[in-house]
Amino acid sequence: MGADRRQDAGTFPRPQLDQLLGELQLRTAEVRGARDRIHGLLEAVLTVGSELDVRQVLRRIVEAAVVLVDAGYGALGVVGDQGTLAQFVTVGVGDEERARIDREPDGHGLIGELIRRPQPLRLEEIADHPASAGFPAGHPPMHSFLGVPIRVRDEVFGNLYLTEKRGGGTFDGEDQAVLSTLAVAAGVAVENARLYEQTRRRQRWLEAAGEVTNTLLSGADQSVVLELIVERTRYNLDADLGTVALPVPAPVPGPGAHPGELRVALALGLGGERHVGRVMGAQGTLAGLAYSTAEPVSSPDVDTDPRTRFSRLRGAGLGAAVAVPMGGAHGLRGVLMLARAKGKPSFGADETAPLLAFAGQAALAMELAERRSDAEQIALYEDRDRIARDLHDMAIQRLFATGMTLQSAMRFVTSTEGEERLLRAVDDLDETIKIIRTTIFGLRAHQPGPQLRGLRVRVFQTVEQAVPALGFTPTLRTEGLVDTNVPAAIADQVVAVLGEALSNAARHAHASAVGIALTVGADQLTLTVTDNGVGMPERGRLSGLKNLAERAGQLGGESLLSTPEGGGTRLVWRVPLPP
Repeated sequence: MGADRRQDAGTFPRPQLDQLLGELQLRTAEVRGARDRIHGLLEAVLTVGSELDVRQVLRRIVEAAVVLVDAGYGALGVVGDQGTLAQFVTVGVGDEERARIDREPDGHGLIGELIRRPQPLRLEEIADHPASAGFPAGHPPMHSFLGVPIRVRDEVFGNLYLTEKRGGGTFDGEDQAVLSTLAVAAGVAVENARLYEQTRRRQRWLEAAGEVTNTLLSGADQSVVLELIVERTRYNLDADLGTVALPVPAPVPGPGAHPGELRVALALGLGGERHVGRVMGAQGTLAGLAYSTAEPVSSPDVDTDPRTRFSRLRGAGLGAAVAVPMGGAHGLRGVLMLARAKGKPSFGADETAPLLAFAGQAALAMELAERRSDAEQIALYEDRDRIARDLHDMAIQRLFATGMTLQSAMRFVTSTEGEERLLRAVDDLDETIKIIRTTIFGLRAHQPGPQLRGLRVRVFQTVEQAVPALGFTPTLRTEGLVDTNVPAAIADQVVAVLGEALSNAARHAHASAVGIALTVGADQLTLTVTDNGVGMPERGRLSGLKNLAERAGQLGGESLLSTPEGGGTRLVWRVPLPP
């Protein structure tokens, strides 16, 4: 009987024992799964928090979320200033699948639901939700959905979107809790990365400002400073194109006048060559709008923005753009514009603020360059006046005294030949005094523009410009008062005629030598251009020669073309000079 009791006490019904063991294993698996998930969550938080680059942080967040909730696809949408998607980071969609998708998400439909109502959202079937707008063409099919907002302090930074629970199931409450916890950690990581990025950005702007200041103080040319400013802004804001547009000088009032136009003076980066020299009005371009309103103007996509309907930014592979006015002490001096390649994020307010200050430095650079140019011009005028005074007070007086001495010495000369030589010497001195006096008048003529350089210098520069096309340097000889006796209107015609003649010699004559003679007499100017080329063809285009003859005829002169004895071509272009 005692043995029966021991057997009853040590014996346990087997079905009940199997049930207890099953429950124990289930609880153990749940504990182990919870432990593994907690470990995975902690590891994800540490991984996300270890990054300081904002773009890398966003990608790490999506990658960690996909692993934690066992999703097939994941995305993180950054909410822009206008309540639309400014950035969309995806995981699980390959390059080929992405290429087949008709368009990128823009913040409408179910994605926009989380933007409008930043609360966790869990769905068994995406198509059943009222806000669902369907998928674009080429998009992979998706059914189950889990979305949670990411907050940075009190601001909704963006949303996490997870779809397609692996195994064909749906996301449960535990998935939502884990993802919400990750979203909190993600907000902290994003905030840290943004603060770090802001610190780095401030440092870059300070370094750029110091470099621009040093360049300004070194006396560099305005174009060098502007190029430096554009390059630094492109680097600091990760822009693919940077331009500077300057106001076109105000036209003479009347028909055809277009005040407020801008011309692109500098363009660096993606397709910059197609923008240089472009003239734009106040409407239809970001730069024109920024100039007319004196306020920064930004666009998320220049291809679809109605404000850029006349802009060359369209169809150039560009997306987001921003234009800021370059203000100075005496008003606006131009517009600085930056653009990013399509697919890159828009320009935020934290990027526009330092850009506006930097554009002010560009305006300061232009103002300093103009004042430096004015100071150099004044110094040049003062130097010319000093040289003119010295020539008048010293050289002319000495020559005049020498002439008087020679004239007084004539009475001591007995031979006719000696008297003639003295008279010729006196005449030469008189002619020299006239030349010096006309030079003095030229030095004291403070005229702006090309006339300030004088006809002699302009002719020399025209010859230099023709050297690459000719392949050699022509000979140049000038006689007479070239810089003082030739009016500005005739000087302009001489430069144009010489340029046309040298162009003809380079294109048609096949010459190896060209001789140029410019003679200015008392009442006539003669320009002679001779080459040793093949001469004039019997049947050739005469439009260029006709233009030369018309120019001479308008001034009451003539244009003659002949063939010298040794061959080649001789052009004689002569016009009368006013008394």
